[in-house]
Amino acid sequence: MSILAYNKRANFDYIITDIYEAGLVLFGHEVKSVKTGHISLKGSFVTTKRSGRALPEFYLTNAHIPLYRHAGPVPGYDPTRPRQLLLKRTEIKHLLGKAKEQGLTLVPIKIYTKRSLIKLEFGVGKGKKKYDKRETIKKREMDRKIRTLMKKIN
Repeated sequence: MSILAYNKRANFDYIITDIYEAGLVLFGHEVKSVKTGHISLKGSFVTTKRSGRALPEFYLTNAHIPLYRHAGPVPGYDPTRPRQLLLKRTEIKHLLGKAKEQGLTLVPIKIYTKRSLIKLEFGVGKGKKKYDKRETIKKREMDRKIRTLMKKIN
């Protein structure tokens, strides 16, 4: 498993409770672009769309995948188009219940390869308030100070 992209803001802006793994429906040139590391999860999120089916479909929205530079011209290609997620029926039903709760969001965390497949890890998150973010920064700084003091002692 190699991580191709990581959303640094996910754990800072949200309290992640549950984590899920999903496959992505991509074009061929998008797969090559992602495997070379050209993807950005900054500002991306997971949405649902109702189609003619019984269960809605989940989409990764606003993730930027640029055109593969060795691909020929692709007319009308949108690098931030919604990309469908492949989930199991039980996961979809569970996520629908979580998404209906007030204040919960589906946040992409990282994109990685599993064998030869490209997978998305996303979590159910609740937005942090400003004071929660300050608390996170204080904790991180205290941990850093403790580590440096432990190094000096040893």
